[in-house]
Amino acid sequence: MSKAKKSTNYDIKNIRLASQGKKKIDWAEKQMDVLRLIKSRFEKEKPLEGIRISACLHVTTETANLMNTLKSGGADVVLCASNPLSTQDDTAASIVKNFGIPTYSICGEDRKVYYQHLKAALDHKPHITMDDGADLVSELLSKRKKQTKEILGSSEETTTGVIRLRSMEKKKVLRFPVIAVNDAKTKHLFDNYYGTGQSTLDGILRATNILYAGKTVVIAGYGSCGRGLAIRAKGMGAHVIVTEVDPLCALKAQMDGNQVMPMSHACRLGDVFITVTGNTSVIRKEHFVNMKDGAIVSNSGHFDVELDVEQLNKMSKEISEPRDFVQAFMLKSGKVINILAEGRLVNLAAAEGHPASVMDMSFANQALAAEYITKNHESLENKVYAVPEDIDAEIAALKLKSMGINIDQLTPKQKKYLASWTIGT
Repeated sequence: MSKAKKSTNYDIKNIRLASQGKKKIDWAEKQMDVLRLIKSRFEKEKPLEGIRISACLHVTTETANLMNTLKSGGADVVLCASNPLSTQDDTAASIVKNFGIPTYSICGEDRKVYYQHLKAALDHKPHITMDDGADLVSELLSKRKKQTKEILGSSEETTTGVIRLRSMEKKKVLRFPVIAVNDAKTKHLFDNYYGTGQSTLDGILRATNILYAGKTVVIAGYGSCGRGLAIRAKGMGAHVIVTEVDPLCALKAQMDGNQVMPMSHACRLGDVFITVTGNTSVIRKEHFVNMKDGAIVSNSGHFDVELDVEQLNKMSKEISEPRDFVQAFMLKSGKVINILAEGRLVNLAAAEGHPASVMDMSFANQALAAEYITKNHESLENKVYAVPEDIDAEIAALKLKSMGINIDQLTPKQKKYLASWTIGT
């Protein structure tokens, strides 16, 4: 990786952690083949020359490599955290010291500091924002409307963020185009399905050291994340129950061999609970009351609203911390409910998030989305756009190439057949 001038604009835990972070970033880079290929092209072509980018993402080793790729493309980049508990402090230190990228991110930062960091990122006067939950866009639209005139576009990494952005578009308050990176096939079919499935179970395991075999795992939500969780939990010997509000997703869950029921029933049966819905109060008072003594409750949806921890706190007579990332809430009945990572993203708070090889495709989408916005912003409306299919296909092809995998090509006859409507039975 190229050396950079040390930045003096940052708010991190400890700059002396940089050497430790750099080793981890280099390790991750070796597993991010697609992003490395894009970075090589960016270094030569400089497609982001003169573009200021403010990114609000989980500050992890994988994100560090994305930031370095954007900078290699000529961008002036600033980074802040998208979650108070997901920052890897040594990574943040390395991003500042080794790459010279201003970073505002401290693991465990409170709400006040979190929003100070958002403001610092927006003070960068970005042309492009990069979000993981749409907090930067929300701040712009609610508190910095004049600044939106400078925005060429934005990209969004998460399901939760895309939901918020589509709501903005529907209510006609969105003031610039947004690329829904989350909806790219090379993102949600891999990052959500493989990444969330593995990293969430990893986070729960690190926090609790439980045995999944024989446990009943209740998964709230059966989108790509829920499906990935279910298949991996079953692979470790767990019995899986799915709760859903969408009839099609519920039908998929049933046909995939899971038991489907409302949370009002599942709450009495589960040993481990995982929410991945993107909605609020998915597990609440009436569910906590009926859970087993010792139930483990966690969230892998973006925001910390899926578990009503505030209500649980009011219901409890005592709260203890038997392990790192575990809060034991003792109810007045004497029953204990264990909440992991304060109800925040358990895979990033208690573990290291998705494997680098999965984030490789997600962040390749982010890098190419920034390039696409830079080149095409004048023709884009104030809407939420899908990642162009040719970008999705390019990333998939690059990933296959990096894995040494070749695929078939259509013959001229096959292309003609697929393009014809006159050839029938």
